[in-house]
Amino acid sequence: MQNFRGTYVNKNRDAWVEINLSNLEHNVLEIKKYLAENCQDKNKLPDIFAVIKADGYGHGSLMCAPVLLACGISEFGVASVDEGIELRENKINAPILVLGASPLWAFENAIKYDISVSIFNEEHLDVACQLYKRLNKKLKAHIKLDTGMNRIGLEKEYANDYIKKVLRSDFIELKGVFTHFADVENLELFKKQINCFKDIIEPFRDEFKNMGAKIHCLNSPGIFSYPEFSFDMVRMGIIMWGLSPYSSDSKENEKIKTMSPVMGLKARITNIHTLKKGDGISYGHIYVAKEDRKVATIPLGYADGVARNLSGKISAYLNGRQISQIGRITMDQMMFDVTGVECSKGDIIELLGEDNSLDNIDTWAEKLDTINYELTCRLKMRLPRIYVR
Repeated sequence: MQNFRGTYVNKNRDAWVEINLSNLEHNVLEIKKYLAENCQDKNKLPDIFAVIKADGYGHGSLMCAPVLLACGISEFGVASVDEGIELRENKINAPILVLGASPLWAFENAIKYDISVSIFNEEHLDVACQLYKRLNKKLKAHIKLDTGMNRIGLEKEYANDYIKKVLRSDFIELKGVFTHFADVENLELFKKQINCFKDIIEPFRDEFKNMGAKIHCLNSPGIFSYPEFSFDMVRMGIIMWGLSPYSSDSKENEKIKTMSPVMGLKARITNIHTLKKGDGISYGHIYVAKEDRKVATIPLGYADGVARNLSGKISAYLNGRQISQIGRITMDQMMFDVTGVECSKGDIIELLGEDNSLDNIDTWAEKLDTINYELTCRLKMRLPRIYVR
């Protein structure tokens, strides 16, 4: 197995996130295969847009972007102009869209670095016009439609006139039109949003096509649930990292069983000692030994993104054996009961990985009443990333 050093690799840590680029490639190919089998128009498959905001959901956007391009990804999505600039400065030349709202003062840098922004109000048009007069360069943009997410975007009652203004303008290069679904698993809400989206875009379909503006609405759960609404492009997010976009009890989870987790979490044992019967361990002594136990400590804690509320609730693997975490997880360290396991200082404990019997981000998220997206982002706090293929 060949190792690659990533952006944040620091060899002075004995805990790290391991990113498997082969699994990332596998997942993208699985998504392309699914689209090929399930899209209505077999002769015109949608482009695939990879959302790599928040540093690739903690996986490392700069290392993962070239792999995604090699897999045929056509465009990238980010959360801010700064994230787009970082990609540009590292020679990522594919189209980039800022999916969220960009401050007006950032539009000039968006033009400078050839980054598309989301537009949905009159101020966006005014600033784009002013910049065109000053720079003689058009702002690249996607119109963001609010069909029911009620976060940002152009509301239906204003959409027709706004789209006409953009199409008539000589200062905006329209690259796409899109919306975002609030809950794909809620069929009634999804139908309401998709019908609203179709009503807005239908009068302009030919004009969008003629100018090369891509229509897109499907995010990760939408790709697997409603491929018939792929339009020109789909937005691939959490699924490319091998994680589920659905609730834990959803039947739709069956559709992602061919995916492989890209992120692993490992640490080396720094100390092994015996915890005597009746002794407690870590802050608050929430764990007290009922008999002598062998305990291993690793240099990994909540400052690295492993939530303190997971204390005593997670397991890991050591030399082929499942072990349990015990005691309070601290800022920089945690302990495991390794009684009966042959091990030495320096051996690797695997907390997250590809093995289905391991705990995973999804089970952690369920225990914390949150989502896997949040946890993968947390694990980038200060852990080095090691890239393997």
